[in-house]
Amino acid sequence: MGQKRLLFLLAVFTFLVSSSYGRVLKLKSDDDRPVYNHTLAVTLVEYASAVYESDLTKLFTWTCERCNGLTKDFEVIEVIFDVEHCLQAYVGVAKDLNAIIIAFRGTQEHSIQNWVSDLFWKQLDLNYPDMPDAMVHHGFYSAYHNTTLRPAVLDAITRVKKVYGANINIIVTGHSMGGAMASFCGLDLVVNEGEENVQVMTFGQPRVGNAAFASYYSLLVPNTFRITHDRDMVPHLPPYYYHFPQKTYHHFPTEVWVKDFSFSNFVLFGLEKVCDNTGEDPTCSRSVRGNSISDHLRYFGVELKCESWRQCSIVMNQDMERYSRKDSRGNLFLSRTVPPKDVVKTSSLSKTGISSL
Repeated sequence: MGQKRLLFLLAVFTFLVSSSYGRVLKLKSDDDRPVYNHTLAVTLVEYASAVYESDLTKLFTWTCERCNGLTKDFEVIEVIFDVEHCLQAYVGVAKDLNAIIIAFRGTQEHSIQNWVSDLFWKQLDLNYPDMPDAMVHHGFYSAYHNTTLRPAVLDAITRVKKVYGANINIIVTGHSMGGAMASFCGLDLVVNEGEENVQVMTFGQPRVGNAAFASYYSLLVPNTFRITHDRDMVPHLPPYYYHFPQKTYHHFPTEVWVKDFSFSNFVLFGLEKVCDNTGEDPTCSRSVRGNSISDHLRYFGVELKCESWRQCSIVMNQDMERYSRKDSRGNLFLSRTVPPKDVVKTSSLSKTGISSL
C-alpha cells in the first residue's frame, strides 16, 4: 500500500512540474518597467542560435536546421561576416513581430573554456563617449563599434525602414559575447540614431561596464532583458566585487533568471524569475555559484554554439555570389533588396558548388 501511495504522489508531482515548465515568477513592482514576455524569449533564443550557423547559404536563405519553429518565415536582409575579428551577425524582418531582428554571434574560439578564463582579467579601460564616469571594456565596445558590423547593421535598418516605415520595432539579441555586442548596438541605436522602439534581449551575456554605465543604460534602453540560465558562469564575469560597487563591473537590469529543477540529473522544468531593477539582484543568478559551461550553451532547450570549435571559417554556395560582396580587408556581406510587405519569400538555390572561405 505504501508503494502505491508513493507512485501516486510521484505521478502527481510529475504532472505538476510538467505543467509548470516555462512559468514566470514576477516580482511585484510599482514602477513602469516593461513586462517580460516568455513567448518572445523562447522565440528570440532561436534567432540567437541561428546566428551560429556557419553555412551562410542556409543562413541567408533561412533554411538551416535552426531556422525553423517559431522563426520559420523570417526574411534575412543582411548577413555580415567580419573575417578580421571572426564576428558574424544578421539583420532581417520578422513580420509576425512587426520587427527588425538583429542577431550577433557569440565567440567562436578554439575553446570556450579559454574564452571564459580570459573574462576574469578584462579591465574597465574605456570611457564610454559622452557619459561621465561610465566605463566599459574596450574589447566589448570595439567588437560592435569599430568593426564592419555597425555600418552594415545601420545600412540594413535604413533599407528595411524605407519599405516597412520608420516606426517598425527593432529587437536586438545575441548570446554570450554576442549579447555584449547586442547591448552596445541597442544603446547605439537609441543614443546615436534616435531610435525609439528598441528592445534588447540577450542570453548568457557577460558584464560589459561599471555601475555608472549600467545606470545610463537602464535609463536609455529600459526595454532590456538579460536571460541567465541557472549556474551559467558567463553572467558572473568579469567579476563583480560587492565591496567596490563603483570600481567594478556591474550588470544593467533587467535580469530574468531561469532556475532549473531536476530529479536524478534530469531537468524537469525551469522557473523564470524576473529580478529587481538593480542589475545585481542577490536572489537571482548571484545566489548560486556560476560554475557551469553546459548551462551557458543551452537556453530553453536550444543549443547556442557553433557546430564545432575551430578556426574562423564559413561555407557558402556559389549561387550566393550575386548577393555577396567583399571589402578591401576580405570581410563578406550578403545583401538583398527588401521585398514589399506582401511578397512571400521563395527560394530555389542549387545544392551544387559548395565552397569554403
